[in-house]
Amino acid sequence: MERKYKQRGYMDSGRERQEKPRQEPRPKGAKEFRPRQMPGFHEAARCSMCGASIALEIELNTQCPKCKTDLHVCKQCGFFDSAARFECLQPIPERVQPKNVRNQCTFFSAKKSIERETTSQSSRPAVPKTAREAFDALFKK
Repeated sequence: MERKYKQRGYMDSGRERQEKPRQEPRPKGAKEFRPRQMPGFHEAARCSMCGASIALEIELNTQCPKCKTDLHVCKQCGFFDSAARFECLQPIPERVQPKNVRNQCTFFSAKKSIERETTSQSSRPAVPKTAREAFDALFKK
């Protein structure tokens, strides 16, 4: 008798069941560990005015190497918070005004951030010295 519907289960009582081929069980041992080439992280400090990378140690008279602004300022401090009282997370007796001028705050610590290393020294291609070397490197001659 021809089936009216093609779905499984409809009038299957008279038909033979087709058995699925059995798959081999997967091994339950430890998988092979393959380290991935993931970029690393490093601690960095940046100028609050121009974004240039600066040294983590900031002295009283340190200036940004790019824009020459003072770095021992409230805006560059790790305790600076515009929502806190006197815009500082430390208990200071009075507001330091303005926030982008050098001051002698004893609580100062440079604002640090964790940044991803996007390139490594070994993966950077060598900079060609001449136009001919650049052309040859482009076409892998």
